[in-house]
Amino acid sequence: MASSRKSLQSLKPGKRIAVALSGGLDSVVLLDTVCRAQAKKQAQSNYQIYAFHVHHGLQKQADNWLIFCEHLAKKYKIHFDFRLLHLSDPRDQGNVEARARAGRYEALADLCEEYGLEDLFLAHHQNDQAETVLLQLLRGSGIAGLSGMPQSRDIQINQHRITLWRPLLNQGRQELEFYAKEHKLEWIEDPSNQDVKYRRNALRKKIIPALEQIQPEALANMARSADLLGEAQILLNRLAKQDGKNILNKDQLKVVPLLALAQNDLPAANNLLRYWLHTQQLAMPSQERLQAWWRDLVMVKAGAQLEWLHDERKICLWRGVLQIATKEEGQWSLKILPPDSRQLGLPADWVKNAQENKQIHLKERIGSEKIQIKPNSPRKILKNLYQEADIPPWERHAPLLYVHNELIAVARIGISYPHLVSKGRRVVPEWIQNPVK
Repeated sequence: MASSRKSLQSLKPGKRIAVALSGGLDSVVLLDTVCRAQAKKQAQSNYQIYAFHVHHGLQKQADNWLIFCEHLAKKYKIHFDFRLLHLSDPRDQGNVEARARAGRYEALADLCEEYGLEDLFLAHHQNDQAETVLLQLLRGSGIAGLSGMPQSRDIQINQHRITLWRPLLNQGRQELEFYAKEHKLEWIEDPSNQDVKYRRNALRKKIIPALEQIQPEALANMARSADLLGEAQILLNRLAKQDGKNILNKDQLKVVPLLALAQNDLPAANNLLRYWLHTQQLAMPSQERLQAWWRDLVMVKAGAQLEWLHDERKICLWRGVLQIATKEEGQWSLKILPPDSRQLGLPADWVKNAQENKQIHLKERIGSEKIQIKPNSPRKILKNLYQEADIPPWERHAPLLYVHNELIAVARIGISYPHLVSKGRRVVPEWIQNPVK
C-alpha cells in the first residue's frame, strides 16, 4: 500500500528493517506491501527485511501460527525469528491484554537489539486507532492518551534506539481486506478476537459498528481527532520544557521549584510532571494518584525521603529531587590494562593467584566496611563515602569485591588504593550494571 512505501522511502538507504508478523490480516498485508516495494525497487534503496513473530502461548493454535509465519517468511525469502513469551496464568489478577501487549513490545525490541535493527514496522490500522482512542476515553485519559498511536516514534531499549513505524494507520480494515483478496493473500484468524470479555473486542464487535451506523465516517473522524490531539500534545511537551528549565535536571526533578510552580500554576506543574514521566517511559498516573503525590510533596519535611510505586517502578525523593530508582543488578568484570597504560591497577599475578585458589568473593554490605580509595587519606566507612559521592540509597546494593579476604572494590566508589600498582601486568575491577528494561 502507498503508505507503507512512503514509510520505506523516508528511511535512510541500506537499512535493515523488521516487520512484526502475527500472521493476522493486518500484519500479512503489511509484510506483503513492504516486500512488494522492495521487489519493485520503489524504495530509495534495497533493504534487508526481517519478520519477527511473538509466540504468546495463550492459545492452543499458537504453535501453528508460528509455523505459518515461518513458512510465509520463507515464501518471501526474508529473515525470520521469534520469541516465546512466558505470561503468567491468565486467571491471575491483572489485565491480560496489557501484560501481553507489554511483553510483545519487549520481545520485539529484544529481537531488534539482537540483530542490530533500528526500524520496526507495526501493522496497526485505522480501526485499531479508533479502538485505542475509545479505550483511553473510557479510562478518563488526558490528551496524551487520547492522541492514540503516532505514525512513528522512537523508543530506547537498553542502549539501543528503535523507531516504531505504523504505516497503515490511515487504512481501515475493509481496505486491508480488499488488498488481501486482490493479491490472494492468506492469513490466520485469532479466535480470541471474538471474545467480548476483552474490552477491545467488545468495542470492536458492539460499539464501533453502532457508531458507524450513526456516523459512517466515525473511524476516520476519530483518527483525525487523534492526530489533532497529537499535535496539541507536542505543544504541551514544548511548554513543559520551557516551564522545566530550572526544574528538570537530566533525569531528575527539583522539588522546591516544582512546588513553587504548582502553587502558582497547578495545570502547568501537572503537565511538567506528566512530561517527565513520559521521558522516563512510564505510564500516565490517574488524577487521584497525581493529587496524592502533590499532597505528599507538600507535607514531606525538608531533607526527608519519599518513595512511590508507579508502573512497577519506584519514584524516589532524595536530597530534594525526584528520580527513578534503578535496581543495582550487574556483575564484576576484570579489565586487563594494556602494557603502556598509565592507569593504576591490581597486580595481575596476584589476582590470578586469587582466582586459582578461589580467593575472590562477592559479599553483601553489612555496614561496617571501610576502604581507602585515595592516596594520603584514611580508610573511611562506606556509608560516608556513599554520602560524599551523592549516591542514593537504592544504588548502594552492589556486592562488594573481596580478594584474599580483603575489600578491594566498591561499585561507584572505587578500588582500594594501597593495592594499586603502576607497573607490570595489571587488571582493574569494573562493575557493569545490567541495562534497565
